[in-house]
Amino acid sequence: MRSLQNILKTSGFKIGVELVSTRGTTAQEKTKKLVHFGEQLCEQDDVGWISITDNASGHPAIFPTVIGKSLLSKGKEIIIHMTCKDYNRNGLESKAWELSSEGFSNVLAITGDYPASGITGTPKPVFDIDSVGLLHTLSQFNKGLEVGNKKKSYLDKTDFYLGAVVSNFKKNENELVPQYLKLLKKIEMGASFIINQVGFDAGKMSELISFQKYKKLEHIHMIGNVFVLSKFTVNLFHQNKIPGVVLTDNLYEKCQKAINSSDKGKQFFLELAAKMLAIYKGLGYKGGYLGGIHTIEDYKTIMTLFNSYDNEAWKQFALEMQYAQHNEFFMFQKDNSTGLTTHKLNDVLLEKGRKTKDVNLNYAISKRFHKLLFTKDKGLYTTGKNLCEKSNSKLNAPKWLYKLEKIGKKTLFDCKDCGDCSLHEITYLCPESQCAKNQRNGPCGGTLNTKCEVKDIDCIWARAYDRSKYEGDIWKLLEHDPTIQDHALEGTSSWGNFWLEKDHCAK
Repeated sequence: MRSLQNILKTSGFKIGVELVSTRGTTAQEKTKKLVHFGEQLCEQDDVGWISITDNASGHPAIFPTVIGKSLLSKGKEIIIHMTCKDYNRNGLESKAWELSSEGFSNVLAITGDYPASGITGTPKPVFDIDSVGLLHTLSQFNKGLEVGNKKKSYLDKTDFYLGAVVSNFKKNENELVPQYLKLLKKIEMGASFIINQVGFDAGKMSELISFQKYKKLEHIHMIGNVFVLSKFTVNLFHQNKIPGVVLTDNLYEKCQKAINSSDKGKQFFLELAAKMLAIYKGLGYKGGYLGGIHTIEDYKTIMTLFNSYDNEAWKQFALEMQYAQHNEFFMFQKDNSTGLTTHKLNDVLLEKGRKTKDVNLNYAISKRFHKLLFTKDKGLYTTGKNLCEKSNSKLNAPKWLYKLEKIGKKTLFDCKDCGDCSLHEITYLCPESQCAKNQRNGPCGGTLNTKCEVKDIDCIWARAYDRSKYEGDIWKLLEHDPTIQDHALEGTSSWGNFWLEKDHCAK
């Protein structure tokens, strides 16, 4: 039986192509052209699957299944992107049932870019759950979702084949390593194939394979992202207009030189894409993922070039594809003779971290206070639990205790009173007040030099990593079960909810 899972399990380097869904109905000329391009791709024997985006870059567009339905009957596997920025968990569940009912089984689970545009202004983002929570949810569906309160029953099992994304082209240690830690959590939650973010450095391309081997993840299919540049996207990437994508000055200069040629750089960009495919194949990736491509002629040109290279050509291409950021950190040691990473961890990673501005008095007090109040059967845990059990307050704690908690946490953490606290899971940094996407299971992929893609602040997960590194336990940063917030607890005591086992920690 043909399926994406079986395609990736067979030997050989596979090719997938991304279609970016358009705005408007299927009657729109732009949408017609997109569907026609998809149909042409379905006729190509070397295309293994077609991947369709969900409101890419935060802009509104037709839902990917509308495009996908017309392609399902053509015999190609379809990957549907699901992002968490526009739907809460109920909306995502509805979409998942729709996918399963319509015959779509391949899902790429993504947290999503912050909304960028909408009718009469920028819409309010959702981010009720993230990619980790979405993978956890869809994995539950595959097992048969348990429903009902008193009388339990199970819904029919789905057969979703799940994938995720990793942003491995990060500059700094404190934003790169958390990406890999979150990748482990995504795999734990059910991701079987991984597509990396767009990037143009062979060292970082090889690093993902080094990590795969270091963590013995050979059963996970790594797929290399190859974006076909153009004059427009070169400027877009170089100006950091797409969250998480960096095009360095040295590559920008080469692109500008090509753009000034008679064909406006087209041949250069197609050759660059073909060379990147060759590098990914040579490194041992399971496939290549072509984005930024709009015509079947360009696809055929890339594949003709790619197929013309001999088995050793990729090594020279890798030496050319050295477009890392200045002073970029690598999780694994590099081999200067090849420009690639080895399978040995960077010695810096093994060192205990230096004290940063976030390793401060607030952090020290928070650790001690948490240990005193929330270590089961120790310290003041039993006292707090007894007080809350005897209280009949809807706050799930005595009113005076709730006020004390609210004042203290507002002062120390700018607490937003969510009632389902994750401070202890993010080294006492609040995701509600200090993260635009309320990320509780690791960072999104949108940071630039540790800065949030939305606000001019340092990413809380970079700060959390610095604290964990200082303590010498970076691998424990995301060891906890996936955090899925219960919004019914908003405006109640998170202390009481912990002691009474009503929050996500108990679940």
